[in-house]
Amino acid sequence: MKKYFIIPSVIIIFILSWVRCTDFPIDEDGLLITTRGECYVSNFELLGVDFQTVRTGAAVIDTTAQTINVNVFYGTDLKNLWPQFSLVTDAKLDPKITDFVDFSDLANPKQWTVISGNRKVKKTYTVFVTVQQKP
Repeated sequence: MKKYFIIPSVIIIFILSWVRCTDFPIDEDGLLITTRGECYVSNFELLGVDFQTVRTGAAVIDTTAQTINVNVFYGTDLKNLWPQFSLVTDAKLDPKITDFVDFSDLANPKQWTVISGNRKVKKTYTVFVTVQQKP
């Protein structure tokens, strides 16, 4: 009696897992490619080597101009900052942030591209860092 229950159960589980795996393809990073076309940054954080914020206030994110303006404290080590982006659901960031980033060349701001969940929309955001005046 058990085998009459186990064999159909295994077949059903196999069929369901196969169907679920083919609903959405996976990209080169192992992330699901979905139907979402939204593509924007919702929040931005900038951390120092001690992983504490170096911002003097909230970052100003302009999703139309695709810019992020952030002010940092005077004396911040601009060569070793860790940017953190909060993105819309299913979006991804390129290039990936895997280490501290050098923001010391203020004349040449850094850029990252946000890619939508369906991988069809790409928006490049420019991060402008301004250092607070000496107190």
